[in-house]
Amino acid sequence: MEHTRLGRTGLQVSRLCLGTMTFGLQCDEATSFGILDRAATGGITFLDTANVYPLGGGPQTAGRTEEIVGKWLEGKRHEFILATKCHGQMGPRRWEGGGNRKHIRDAVDASLKRLRTDYIDLYQLHGYDPNTPLDETVRALEDVVRSGRARYIGVSNWLAFRLARAIGKQEAAGFARFDSVQPRYNLLFREFERELFPLCEEEGIGVIPYNPLAGGLLTGKHSQASGPLEGTRFTLGNAAQNYQSRYWHDREFDTVEAIKGVSKDAGIPMVQMALRWVLAHPAITAPIIGASRAEQLDDSLAAVEAPLPADVKARLDEITADYRRGDSAR
Repeated sequence: MEHTRLGRTGLQVSRLCLGTMTFGLQCDEATSFGILDRAATGGITFLDTANVYPLGGGPQTAGRTEEIVGKWLEGKRHEFILATKCHGQMGPRRWEGGGNRKHIRDAVDASLKRLRTDYIDLYQLHGYDPNTPLDETVRALEDVVRSGRARYIGVSNWLAFRLARAIGKQEAAGFARFDSVQPRYNLLFREFERELFPLCEEEGIGVIPYNPLAGGLLTGKHSQASGPLEGTRFTLGNAAQNYQSRYWHDREFDTVEAIKGVSKDAGIPMVQMALRWVLAHPAITAPIIGASRAEQLDDSLAAVEAPLPADVKARLDEITADYRRGDSAR
């Protein structure tokens, strides 16, 4: 497994990151351990989780994923780069979420306990909080880094102008700076190529994209006529509506059919081709891959074995060009 620097830092991470949001709902503990074992065998040393996971479970199951990851990591914590996130609502009280100082401090301590560790390698904000002053948020994260509870900090689901504003404040104050961003990115969602990725390349910010397979739509296994497959993200709890809103449309299915043609012509499986396309962008550090069964990781792991041929990338870029322009192209 190839490793690469996380943004401008000296931290080396595997070229693929294992996402764990299926653990604790789609996957029981034994299945989750099997997925982690397969990822480790395949050379993945970068793990990503969040305090609100598992996906689709809501506040009543929040934290279960971190508990599973923490249990598996016992005795081998030093062998992995561990990332987690805070921001999502963890309880009924208004301050139990967001970017306020109280939530950040409470959340990092709770994550450390669930993960059975005394430090987090990469601590990320899961979203942007318009109700908390940015100065308060970046100061709270500076305190987390200075206390040794986190080594590096990052964000997820932030627009370029907000990230630029934050790192400007951090640099002016001499605070720890955001060194990574976690955006949605795949062949069916390319909008961040316009502003966010150029910012990241210029400022040395690592990009750890989620949904590289569009929630599984880019595997080619879904049929619009038959409806979403049970047990997938398109049917899972409170996440189902979100994923269907993102991808379950005529245009997306038409595009997937065109991509299947490219896959057949090139002789590259859909999963590998979609991941290689993501990896081909120079801003990308490590796509986040997930699974509900260990064997699902095999195609993803094979994606790093060879680059995407230039002619195949050009065809995919052309087929999906409208997705780079954003919702206005719909």
